[in-house]
Amino acid sequence: MYRILLADDEQIERMALARRLTRHFGDSIKISEAVDGADAIAVFEREKCQIAILDIAMPELNGVEAAERIRSLSRDCVIIFLTAYDEFSYAKRAIVIRALDYLLKPCEEEELLAVMEEAMRLADIQDKGNGSGDGADDGSELRELDSDLHEPADGDAKSDVAARILEFIKNNYMKEISMQDAARLLHYSDAYFCRLFKQCFDQNFTTYLTKVRINEAKKLLMNKNASVKDVSIQVGYYDSNYFAKVFRRITGVLPSEFRDSQNAQK
Repeated sequence: MYRILLADDEQIERMALARRLTRHFGDSIKISEAVDGADAIAVFEREKCQIAILDIAMPELNGVEAAERIRSLSRDCVIIFLTAYDEFSYAKRAIVIRALDYLLKPCEEEELLAVMEEAMRLADIQDKGNGSGDGADDGSELRELDSDLHEPADGDAKSDVAARILEFIKNNYMKEISMQDAARLLHYSDAYFCRLFKQCFDQNFTTYLTKVRINEAKKLLMNKNASVKDVSIQVGYYDSNYFAKVFRRITGVLPSEFRDSQNAQK
């Protein structure tokens, strides 16, 4: 069971998001709610949450301040920011937190599920011992990058930026890549890159990358001899069970069923 911290001072929005998550993931998750940043830290310490979904604008401590504290307690907690602030005014400060993604309220179902599935995959990796679990992360490497971060001038630059992002994804979707990798390549802060990506492609990075991978998987599965495990690795999923779960959510069928149905039509 995945232990999830959900922090938002707006009770109606917090309850609605909890219902959405429970409806889709059911008994595989345990959600612990917090009403502000200070409460979020207390809940995190008590429940040892693997995934933290934090609204940025909260009283006491805002979401970024709470995330900084959570990150000092755990290198491995997967942090997702939920915010209505399209301007991402906390972009520079959030650089050392290493958030998985930034979801704009109201987040669409597809984006929410894609980000949560990726968060669960990362939590699984940490549980298998690839992460250290507890302990401070001073973020020194990221702080060194902070001085090089910048934002593009305006309109005309965005088409060039979009082309560079697409090129990066095209050349690297089969690898273990993250939103941070793309942001660093373009010398943008994580939060600013997320806003820019949303403006260019009308969806977040995680959702877009997932679609690219599944579309490429479909092409490979047109081969009747294709191994689902091999296809999974070729499109960047090193856990074939996780790949099958994502593939079924998007297409409605398992990879093996898709492969067999396509070849039955030939």
